Amino acid sequence: MSDMILHHYPNSPFSEKVRIAFGVKQAAWKSVVIPNMMPKPDLMPLTGGYRKTPVMQVGADIYCDTQLIMLEIEKRVPAPPLLPKGKEGVARALAMWIDRNIFWAAVGVVMGALGDKLPEAFLKDRSAFSGRSFDPASLKSAAPMALQQTYAQLVLAEEMLADGRPYLLGDAPCLADCALYNPVWFIKERMGGGKTVPPFDRLPLITAWSERMKAAGSGSPTEMTAADAIAIAREATPEATSVDAGDPSGLKAGQTISVTPDDTGKVPVSGVLVGLTNDRVSIRRHDERVGDVAVHFPRAGFILTPA
Repeated sequence: MSDMILHHYPNSPFSEKVRIAFGVKQAAWKSVVIPNMMPKPDLMPLTGGYRKTPVMQVGADIYCDTQLIMLEIEKRVPAPPLLPKGKEGVARALAMWIDRNIFWAAVGVVMGALGDKLPEAFLKDRSAFSGRSFDPASLKSAAPMALQQTYAQLVLAEEMLADGRPYLLGDAPCLADCALYNPVWFIKERMGGGKTVPPFDRLPLITAWSERMKAAGSGSPTEMTAADAIAIAREATPEATSVDAGDPSGLKAGQTISVTPDDTGKVPVSGVLVGLTNDRVSIRRHDERVGDVAVHFPRAGFILTPA
């Protein structure tokens, strides 16, 4: 089986969502560190323009968005499971809620505190990426509201742990725990410095839970260069996929389509439709540096448009 290669950078919160999943599974993986803002000259040939972090590569198959990356890790390393039997939909729904709501509130907390300390190029990049103002003064003025929203939503997770369960859905960490660890880690690492910071001074169960999650580590990473990852893609062949002929989108195998995130980083990626299921869409594309690759996206949160 080909190696799982994660294209990421250390301070990326969504990368930490994946890294903690590797830790839960004690999985081996390859680590390619990428820039934390555009340009990303060694990543774009693989993704066709998708710029969010992280991206996972397995041979000539490129997996975008942590929704799908986590499902692919689950398929390739099934034990211990991230999707508890009988609660698969609950785990995925909770993760989606966390990614779309708690995460962005947490970003407001961190950026409100650190925005005036970040390089101007980074702030401009994130403004373009998110479609929101990353002006330091605006970030600072919005921080109190972001803190209130972060607290209000984390209280719901605190209540889930109130019956004594160690993790959100029971006795073992699942996909939802990995998703929640992302914004919690982001605030604690960027603002805490080992100290308890708001809102965690009022969330003792989440604080203790986060330490249990942290103990999982990040599996067994091995460093890899971007050049080696590109060479692997060029020498590999994408895995077989199929298109559901009755999919409600009406899209058919062989069509050229564009796939675009509906929230941030709205860069369309175009290719030939080669895979379409209830949870993913796959397009085949060619690049001179990487050859033929299949780029895979989740269905939820992405717009599919015939080109």
